[in-house]
Amino acid sequence: MTGDHYFTAQPTSDAPAREVEFSVADRDYRLSSAGGVFSASRLDPGTAVLLRKAELPPADTTGDLLDLGCGFGPISCVLADLAPASTIWAVDVNARARELTAANAARVGAADRVRVSAPDDVPDDVRFAQIWSNPPIRIGKDGLHDLLLRWLPRLAPDGVGWLVVARHLGGDSLQRWLTEQGWQVERYASQKGFRVLRVTR
Repeated sequence: MTGDHYFTAQPTSDAPAREVEFSVADRDYRLSSAGGVFSASRLDPGTAVLLRKAELPPADTTGDLLDLGCGFGPISCVLADLAPASTIWAVDVNARARELTAANAARVGAADRVRVSAPDDVPDDVRFAQIWSNPPIRIGKDGLHDLLLRWLPRLAPDGVGWLVVARHLGGDSLQRWLTEQGWQVERYASQKGFRVLRVTR
């Protein structure tokens, strides 16, 4: 038994290889995963709701898109596949997750457009047309707030953030808190106990 979590920077737990299959927008994906990362054995239900219910980027989308807390890379790979003119920043504190995301970006033919980075390695001047996240609720409310206060201000003036949060894990209270911080927050969709929040300036 180890103390690893999916937000552990350098997991030391065993990493048995896994394959995760899912479909988004009538496209099929088969990605590599491993132990020690978020939702290692399947597409997380919250991520599935986000990718099914949010407005996926059209093919002519350009600019920088952020996958915040990328895990093994399902959101990054979908964004890169659907928006081939964009650059995807796949950010995670977990080194194993970053390695998997890089490998999966190559699997979908997007290795040159998915920039896998630790949080501190993203240049300060990058602004994001879109931010996508199934945020790490388990880091606690203070950690979650700090995370969002760090990254949401990096939205471009006309940018949009897409977040998914389970209702029973504070989805509604997070919406209220974001509104109190001055963000425009719409509960865009709800499904299977998850809230999809659309966040703009």
